[in-house]
Amino acid sequence: MLDENSIPRNPMFKSMYNVIHIDEKWFEMTKKSVKYYLVTDEEDPYRTCRNKNYIPKVMFLVAIARPRFDDEFNVTFTGKIGLFPLVEKVPAKRSSANRVAGTLETKPITSITKEVSRMFLINKVLPAIKEKWPREHAHETIFIQQDNAPCHVSPDDEEFRRAASEGGFDFRLICQPANSPDLNILDLGFSSGIQSLQQKIATKTVDELIQAVEIAYENFDCMSSNKIFLTLQSNMIEIMKHKGLNNYKTSHMKKDVLIAQNKLPTQLECDLELVREVYDYLNLSL
Repeated sequence: MLDENSIPRNPMFKSMYNVIHIDEKWFEMTKKSVKYYLVTDEEDPYRTCRNKNYIPKVMFLVAIARPRFDDEFNVTFTGKIGLFPLVEKVPAKRSSANRVAGTLETKPITSITKEVSRMFLINKVLPAIKEKWPREHAHETIFIQQDNAPCHVSPDDEEFRRAASEGGFDFRLICQPANSPDLNILDLGFSSGIQSLQQKIATKTVDELIQAVEIAYENFDCMSSNKIFLTLQSNMIEIMKHKGLNNYKTSHMKKDVLIAQNKLPTQLECDLELVREVYDYLNLSL
């Protein structure tokens, strides 16, 4: 992720504007334990569930790119490619007080296979990118980063490559290093951020949960998303210092102070001596 042109003298990370991070995330209807503040004589909230260990939940496929800003920090591109619930419409088998038999109900997809991942990637993610990506940057190679889950599509998958080549776009599917959740924007803070917003909205049905998550996704602050990308770059520096291990602590950059001073960088610099040490270490490991 270092800019090749900067390495000889002043190593610097790439801007990462052309990298889209995708990952799956579970969102639950409610938390197992919730704290409430009540006024005098107010009744305790009454919550019911068949079993506290089986709270209804839905998995979402989330796609996020780095947001873009103008010189005055106005958002020109949110980076929010899409948030796609992994659900299906199933006819109700029996009648109840709420609906008659045969009514279509939204049900979570319980088994996420490679075929399901491929379907959502080709039919949901790629069209969303083509629709929302800034036209002036559509000629650039766009990397879609996923983790190494067995159900994910291989980077050389033929169906994906055919779909990716349509419309004049150049998409490349890449996988993040194994056992490195801190190298994915969603695991690094974006997913937990929208989850905290979603949990402020009370939901009772799967459809209400989906709507709450979508609202949280749209309301997530773009500058917060941008700061996570800088945290990703700082984590890469720490990984280099620790020779590829993940036993490091995320460094604090005081980003809010830098924003107030209008000094927040787009790319972090990397010590030249550290880069040389990593090159030597990798060459010895071959």
